[in-house]
Amino acid sequence: MEHLATSLQNIISITQQNAFFLLKLIGILWLIHLINWVMQYKLNVLGIQPRTWRGLFGIIFAPWLHGHFSHIFLNTIPLFVLGSLVLANGRVVFYEVTIIVILLGGFLTWAFGRRAIHVGASTVIMGYFGYLLVNAYHSFNVTTVILAAICLYYFGGLVMALLPSKKDVSWESHVFGCIAGALAAYLVPMINC
Repeated sequence: MEHLATSLQNIISITQQNAFFLLKLIGILWLIHLINWVMQYKLNVLGIQPRTWRGLFGIIFAPWLHGHFSHIFLNTIPLFVLGSLVLANGRVVFYEVTIIVILLGGFLTWAFGRRAIHVGASTVIMGYFGYLLVNAYHSFNVTTVILAAICLYYFGGLVMALLPSKKDVSWESHVFGCIAGALAAYLVPMINC
């Protein structure tokens, strides 16, 4: 029980230390959105356009672009909370997981997504979700289980985002982001060795 309390205290401490870092990233996300809004969302052409050469650049740009204010608002809170949980493993792990999710999740969306322009940070959010859940299994310890439990308790409904629902929602990027995050749980420890 003492180990559990210590792990929880460490998670809270690390989350507090990294809050400003995440808020800066989210601030940049909002600044880009405001610029995109002023430009009448013309930057969204830089999103992922499956199976086009131009769409390959979208792998990098898509997580920074959103379709409207509701879109970015709905992504902000889960991005902050799940990003904080991933950061509990350290900034190096956070960067590695984020890069794997953006590149692999984005590429899979580019390769297999339906013809549309895919934008939004939900690929990253779902990647963090997949990473936290699979990491609890792969690197089983008190901390990873606590992180996965928090993730499931507060964001278990994200599982529904893996299913096709609305025409203008990229469920493909949700699925491929989650897959990329799950794979990151296996790849990141190998990178750190």
